[in-house]
Amino acid sequence: MSDFPGSRGGIYQRQLLKDVMEDYTPLERPVSNDAQPLTVHFTLSLMQIMDVDEKNQVLTTNVWLQMYWYDHYLRWNESEYPGVKTLRFSADRIWKPDILLYNSANENFDSTFHTNILVNSSGYCQWLPPGILKSTCRIDVRWFPFDTQKCDLKFGSWTYDGWLLVLHMIEADTSGYVANGEWDLVGVPGSENKVFYECCREPYLDVTFAVTMRRRTLYYALNMLVPCLLLSAMTFLVFLLPADSGEKISLGSGSEGTSSLIFEGPELGITVLLSLTVFMLLVAEVMPATSDSIPLIGQYFASTMGMVGLSVVATVFVLQYHHHDPDGGCMPRWVQVVVLRWGAWLLRMRQPGEGAVGRPRCAPSLLSCSSDNSEGTATPKPQATPAVANGNLPYMGSPMAPPPAKPPKVPRPFLPSPELQAPTPEELLSAPELGRILEELHYVAECFRGRDDAQAACSQWKFAAAVVDRLCLVTFALIHIVCSISILMAAPNFAEAITKDFL
Repeated sequence: MSDFPGSRGGIYQRQLLKDVMEDYTPLERPVSNDAQPLTVHFTLSLMQIMDVDEKNQVLTTNVWLQMYWYDHYLRWNESEYPGVKTLRFSADRIWKPDILLYNSANENFDSTFHTNILVNSSGYCQWLPPGILKSTCRIDVRWFPFDTQKCDLKFGSWTYDGWLLVLHMIEADTSGYVANGEWDLVGVPGSENKVFYECCREPYLDVTFAVTMRRRTLYYALNMLVPCLLLSAMTFLVFLLPADSGEKISLGSGSEGTSSLIFEGPELGITVLLSLTVFMLLVAEVMPATSDSIPLIGQYFASTMGMVGLSVVATVFVLQYHHHDPDGGCMPRWVQVVVLRWGAWLLRMRQPGEGAVGRPRCAPSLLSCSSDNSEGTATPKPQATPAVANGNLPYMGSPMAPPPAKPPKVPRPFLPSPELQAPTPEELLSAPELGRILEELHYVAECFRGRDDAQAACSQWKFAAAVVDRLCLVTFALIHIVCSISILMAAPNFAEAITKDFL
């Protein structure tokens, strides 16, 4: 059995373990001179970003820590122990640096798995404890969802100061990194820091790795920004719909399907406003409850909601103009100048029926006004024609038919007396029955003129409502485009996000 190298190696390894651990104390700092510090080289390998909890501001990462140092009491001569080049010790049997994550958010604070420590014949120790680290991280949501976060992982000795233990940083390793669906890893730069506390005059050293990551915006753009953009664009439909449409103002309706303006409201605008409120609630569930900064998407939603609210107010004014009561008063002069003149000229709008000739005013005497005259020209007064004694009256404004050449044969008692003369038009107008008829005709004419004036006033108010509606459409479209571009492009890495996530 002694001829096999493996058998001899097993004996030497057992003897070596017995020799090196005979007087070894895990609490003793393994240096030859207690006045000299022990140097520990420290680094980490970032394997995965598992979660970024914006609400609780906690970063969860899968990390392999790596620590290297020399142990003065764990050295041996390989010639005395043939075949034994390395030894493995459990973490509680030999001295190890008490390096911890300062900003740990784990319940047990130290969440690493204490693996064995590998030691070679020169006393060089290698310890690679893996772990799922939960660290506190201040999440800045100012540019969400086009944000870049930087979370620090601060490592240092818990009990050894800088005069007893020196930490030297090695650059972080990301060769085995597994990509995350929400975050792109930008880099893991590290730095060595020396801190002096008020309690002690000794320096305390730490190594800090800054995990820099950029949020991938494709998910948030398709599920939040694009729906918000479409909903805000639907606000323009409020100004495109006619004022008499039931969709523009139809929140309430009277009985039997008749619309009631008392209970109506801008349904489309309020629907969009409620939809944006739902999206704001979804964003609020993700964002931390902080007042330090307002997220970019929150600013965009707030501006869009304000624009929709103003569109509702503008729609109410448009409807008030459109349904204005003619008996409520004439249109103010400034409205005629600003809206009907300047606004219509700016928007290149023309009032329907503009330039048409209205109904002419009749003279005090109805004899000079013809009911068939629609061109506004007065018909000359017809000459008086003798009337017969049977009571035939001439039609006003029209010449009488010429009398027959031969008078009809009428019985003698019905023939007119040769002494009677034909009545003049003035005598006819002075008749009581005809005077009442003329008064009624004058009343009917005045009613028609009043109706025409009311329709002209209604048309004027409706045209003013159309001008305001078109002006609001153009104004809100420009505001929407300007706000969307200015707010979204204010993010520092907006162009980078569009290039990498959408193209």
